[in-house]
Amino acid sequence: MTQGDICRKLDMDRSYMSAIEGGKKNITIAKLEELANALDVSVDELLK
Repeated sequence: MTQGDICRKLDMDRSYMSAIEGGKKNITIAKLEELANALDVSVDELLK
């Protein structure tokens, strides 16, 4: 699954996702939960 695939699934702009990954933006709890669900992992796994 590519970053683009994930962004489409979450209805999120790729530049926003890149900013989150780069530490320039904060992700909301709701989007974090959606991301975990999209990747089929727990929120805890994402935060490790």
